[in-house]
Amino acid sequence: MSQQNHDPVFQEWQDNEARAEEMIPLLGTLYRKYNIVTSLYGRSLINQSVIRILKDHRFVKKIEGTELSVCDTLPIVRKMSDLDLAPAHVDVGKLAVAFKNSNDNDVEAFLRRELADIVDGHDPEGSTGEPKDVVLYGFGRIGRLLARILVEKAGGGSLLRLRAVVVRGQGGDLEKRASLLRRDSVHGPFAGSITVDESNNTLVINGNRVRFIYADNPAEVDYTAYGIDNAIVVDNTGKWRDQKGLSQHLACNGVSKVLLTAPGKGDIKNIVFGINHRDIGDEDRIISAASCTTNAIVPVLKALNDKYGVEHGHVETVHAYTNDQNLIDNYHKGDRRGRSAALNMVLTETGAAKAVAKAVPELAGKLTGNAIRVPIPNVSMAILNLRLQEDCSADGLNDYLRLMSLNSYMQKQIDYVDSSEVASSDFVGNRHAGIVDAKATLASGRNAVLYVWYDNEFGYSCQVVRILQHMSNVHFLKLPRETQPATERMAAAAS
Repeated sequence: MSQQNHDPVFQEWQDNEARAEEMIPLLGTLYRKYNIVTSLYGRSLINQSVIRILKDHRFVKKIEGTELSVCDTLPIVRKMSDLDLAPAHVDVGKLAVAFKNSNDNDVEAFLRRELADIVDGHDPEGSTGEPKDVVLYGFGRIGRLLARILVEKAGGGSLLRLRAVVVRGQGGDLEKRASLLRRDSVHGPFAGSITVDESNNTLVINGNRVRFIYADNPAEVDYTAYGIDNAIVVDNTGKWRDQKGLSQHLACNGVSKVLLTAPGKGDIKNIVFGINHRDIGDEDRIISAASCTTNAIVPVLKALNDKYGVEHGHVETVHAYTNDQNLIDNYHKGDRRGRSAALNMVLTETGAAKAVAKAVPELAGKLTGNAIRVPIPNVSMAILNLRLQEDCSADGLNDYLRLMSLNSYMQKQIDYVDSSEVASSDFVGNRHAGIVDAKATLASGRNAVLYVWYDNEFGYSCQVVRILQHMSNVHFLKLPRETQPATERMAAAAS
């Protein structure tokens, strides 16, 4: 027998692998049978590998000071799978830590107390809403990522049903469109199965039948002819950005609301989920999800303004190139954008700084902004150069934003990294709106500079889906409930 097999560290690793392997089908059953979305200190446990689960357990050490083990979480997951639970988002890591710190030896009694709102199917807040048909109008970078996310969430009670995709043309290209969904040079292969039904213009994506409708403008489509009704149309073409243009979708049979994946013009509400999504009223039929940059910077700016006050500042965006630019030098109606995206840094404009005021009105007129397009295909950075109303330190800013990323109402919007070795490719696939780079934070007196990474494709798409859920009245309890409000805990930690 090899020396490695006698190594207690290696044996412990193998034992933990076995525990994680046992956990995976239990997590899957909770997800598909009970619509329980599990996480570990905010990191999703759904459809994760054994190694990913073990790595996420190690991540807890950065928060609690001690590493959480699958020995701690497996009993929690086992017992949860035995209980009749109503749909909810449950942080298994926080439950396991709370159980370790309690004097309770009975896992079931502990869970019945901590999950009382959902045990035995109890659902006092009617959290799950009704199923909602979703149509993607356009199937480009954002459209295909939205399709991936919607299909991924279809088994876990999101109630958003991707029913159709509208594209231009006359048909006959379904195999090519399926191939683009299967394979992505940035985000990797699709996690699942795609079957092409050319005769019915349909893709069967992980069991979800998605009809492809060919039309050159919205007026050509009657969605009820495809069994689609009361649907939300997600327009990711960018062709129309005002009420008049987007109202074309509302004139179609079977459409109830429209969500634009670009900044809206005029009086269209620009929504950054986690910040002003509660401004969406039942009467609002056209909503904008703002831009990827606005989604990245608004949560951090909101957090800083709440605690320190923002007097004024400048936002410089270092942005990945997009399809709007030319691959090689050629005519472009925009300034500088005609130069090769793959060979140049291109200075251009961004409306994100001004758009901040639509989500956080108290910041109106306080920010300027510019953008530099750089030769990478995905993941961007926003540099926030701010003059605050109170003195600050780099450590103080980082401690505050770290707590906001872990225990606030914006924990799905703000992520936090404290490593001197990270680079842009490390954030491909990150589901947060933005990631604070703690090692880069600078502060002196009332001046502060913060660096915020963001996956301008996938992270933004996750924000779009969150708005879709809110527009569909899909709301889940988040458990365990905090015994102390996050704002009070942060104030205590900062004092």
